[in-house]
Amino acid sequence: MVSIKRLRWKAAGIMIVIIPLGFYTKLYRGSMWIWVNHSLGGVLYEIFWCLFIVWLWPRAKPVRIAFWVFLVTCCLELLQLWHPFFLEKIRGTYLGQALFGTTFTWWDFPHYIIGSVIGGWMIDRLQRATC
Repeated sequence: MVSIKRLRWKAAGIMIVIIPLGFYTKLYRGSMWIWVNHSLGGVLYEIFWCLFIVWLWPRAKPVRIAFWVFLVTCCLELLQLWHPFFLEKIRGTYLGQALFGTTFTWWDFPHYIIGSVIGGWMIDRLQRATC
């Protein structure tokens, strides 16, 4: 049986580190800044949502969480092809840009896969470590 409280604390601790890292990828201007700005954030975004979901449902299977996070973020990526007024208002804010993105690109999908796989693996490790 997984110690739910311990799993949640560990997931929250990792999320506390990932959140500022994810925002920082949008501001970073060092080596490989274009890749960091446009792609690494997608990996961290997936990992964060995987951890958030396991924080909500600690007994959920890692593969199932990773799959659904990947599917939802792919839908959000496809939503970037749609530009109604209300979405443009949301995307006009820093937080809206960071959460929903502004520009569709096929190159985001491999990074979502990588992030979901890492997120699923992290969940598996957390669940095993807190048994």
